[in-house]
Amino acid sequence: MNNHSVKADFLLIIVTLLAAVSWMFSKEALSVMPPLLFIGSRFLLAGIFIALFSQRSLSGLSAQQLMTSAKVGILFGMSMCLWIFGLYYSTSLGEGAFITSIASILVAPISYLIFKDKIERSNWIALPIALIGLAMLSLENGFKPEASQMFFFAAALLLSMTFILNGRAAASMSASALTSISLSFVGVMGIATSFFLEQWPQQTTSSMVQWLLLSAIIGTSARFLLQTYAQGLTTPSHAAVIMILEPVWTALIAAAWFSERMSTTQVLGCGLIFMALLINRWSNVRAWLKLLT
Repeated sequence: MNNHSVKADFLLIIVTLLAAVSWMFSKEALSVMPPLLFIGSRFLLAGIFIALFSQRSLSGLSAQQLMTSAKVGILFGMSMCLWIFGLYYSTSLGEGAFITSIASILVAPISYLIFKDKIERSNWIALPIALIGLAMLSLENGFKPEASQMFFFAAALLLSMTFILNGRAAASMSASALTSISLSFVGVMGIATSFFLEQWPQQTTSSMVQWLLLSAIIGTSARFLLQTYAQGLTTPSHAAVIMILEPVWTALIAAAWFSERMSTTQVLGCGLIFMALLINRWSNVRAWLKLLT
């Protein structure tokens, strides 16, 4: 492995840790802020922050590229609104992270159905395993999914579609500019929806500011900027394999910070989903293992 590859792997591991820590930041923020107001404020701040590093790229965008970025942002906004309600009602961050990670497995079949893109056999094998894992998570209530589980899965479905559109858009424009615009759209959507549906706090507390800034700057802005930089140093196979660590880190952080403990059924369900993630990226996993050896 060359120095660039080692550096990229290390940075991508940091990215997955930042993504996992962001779950904790967000859960803490929800104890002092309404869900939609929080997610809107978080992403609007993050979008503005990234824009500061992308001024040249943003100024060179065409009207068509702006429209494409807006479409990605709207879809991303819908998925994040569902996700934040999943987090709001959830009693297990680790479980929520594994359910949300199914989005990466749904990308291939949805892309095949919509755009007739090529799909590997491993993708078809991974999908039923992930769904079996998801079904096991609902066994806690006699096959009656919790509200949080349904919100997380709905968010995963929309996230998979966001990944597809984002990937196509990123092929023709700056990744940082695209990220800035899409995050800002999430922010505007969240705050606008919150204005009509939620009762806003009468005053701003230090706790609100603390968790909001940590979520926006560290959990979102720093994460996306670092991810974009790291992915430019390595191959897609390396990035794809390392990024599936996020739900594992999230479960460990939730156990340490919130003293969460999973039942045997939850462990089995999450284990199946993680197995599906590995199978889904099997060609990338093999390439990654070859480079390690």
